[in-house]
Amino acid sequence: MQTQDRTGLAIILSLIALILFDGMGLIIKHLSNDYSAMELTAWRNIFGLIPTVIVLWLYGNRHKSSNVLRIRQWKLALLRGIIVTFAQLSFYISLGLMAFATASTISYATALFTTAFAIPILGERVGLVRWSAVLVGFIGVIMVIQPGSEGFSGYTLFPLAAAVFYALVGVTARLFDDDVSSAIVNLYSSFSSVVGALLITFFWGGFSPITSTIDMVWIILMGGLGGSAVLLLVISYRMTEQSNLAPFSYFGIPLSFVLGWLFFAEAPWSTLFPGGILIAAGGLLIVWRERVKTKNNSF
Repeated sequence: MQTQDRTGLAIILSLIALILFDGMGLIIKHLSNDYSAMELTAWRNIFGLIPTVIVLWLYGNRHKSSNVLRIRQWKLALLRGIIVTFAQLSFYISLGLMAFATASTISYATALFTTAFAIPILGERVGLVRWSAVLVGFIGVIMVIQPGSEGFSGYTLFPLAAAVFYALVGVTARLFDDDVSSAIVNLYSSFSSVVGALLITFFWGGFSPITSTIDMVWIILMGGLGGSAVLLLVISYRMTEQSNLAPFSYFGIPLSFVLGWLFFAEAPWSTLFPGGILIAAGGLLIVWRERVKTKNNSF
């Protein structure tokens, strides 16, 4: 398949993943009135394993190797799973307390924190353009959070914390050996996420009884959507450069606004704009700088 065709397919897969993630978020918000964020995190990780196991089973049958599940950096993979657990927990709490679009928009600050973490963790040098992009994005975050105003709520710190944790997950993914399958890394991380979520839920008060068959269906669907979205992103990232996909992820901001309005009658215009635009602008500026840097290094 030609590179251009693969990039086009990767973009389509990443957009489908974005829709699946938003679908998962809508279900979490719907269920948050009856189940705690800790419980939903645990259920999400348990049933999210199903798509991963299916892919790994197909992968193992194709390669016929007894070493298919071995990984040198297994401690790092397990640690990433714990970080994912706290990222999910922070985001799921925010979905139960805030407008769907507001929580989602603040979480898009991930790109800004990724740039900052790349310095101490990956040893990257960040120039004036990228620091300017981070500054623009943070101004957007501050405008959305509105600290010091009457409308400010400490709840807005939860999606911000989620952005920090997700940024750590993204940066540490680049520390693995190139020959390690993304599906294997995802399996290790998913396993530790399940264990971490179960422990947190147990010590936080345990699981509530599932009140109906419909709720059980929603819970299974929530995990399936989340797990499938992660796998689609992994596939798309392996088909083309991440800088080709990142701009399309910001379609999630208007999409989350529309979905929040359709399903929950939420329309937080005054909260999201223009702060949400600045968050997207900061992230896109970082993407643009990365593409320019990559092109220059190729000559």
